[in-house]
Amino acid sequence: MSVLCSVSVFGQKSDSLSVGIRSKKINKTPQIKANIPTYKPKFSVGYIPYNDLVSGNKNANSPKQDKILSVLKVYPNPVDDQINIILRMDRESNLSVKIMDLLGNEIVTLANERIPAGEQTKSYTIPNRLNSGIYFLKIMSGSETIVKRISVL
Repeated sequence: MSVLCSVSVFGQKSDSLSVGIRSKKINKTPQIKANIPTYKPKFSVGYIPYNDLVSGNKNANSPKQDKILSVLKVYPNPVDDQINIILRMDRESNLSVKIMDLLGNEIVTLANERIPAGEQTKSYTIPNRLNSGIYFLKIMSGSETIVKRISVL
């Protein structure tokens, strides 16, 4: 009594059944229709467009054009009793010179004055209460800050 059966053991469909199924072909790709503006930053702080860099455009905002303060030299270093600073101001501005410790705490304000444009040599006396060690000289003019390391004897 053998019974022949055409039923698949694993419940799989035969390949011959898939011949009659039609597949849908997509003739064109869908397009997204939206009106999205291109991104332009509102502020140009430190931002130079790439095209201006490549083409060498002179109208690009470069940090050197807006520079007010340039510290040329701080001497003598190490400092004993007096420190000299040679600096250049591009325009008349307020100048603040402070001595900070290694943690960033303000120790002494040496100057807070308005100085004219041009190259200046300023001399400041270091107070006796300052212990020997390493300090930072913080020179500020407008929004610019320059920090120099000094050693006090």
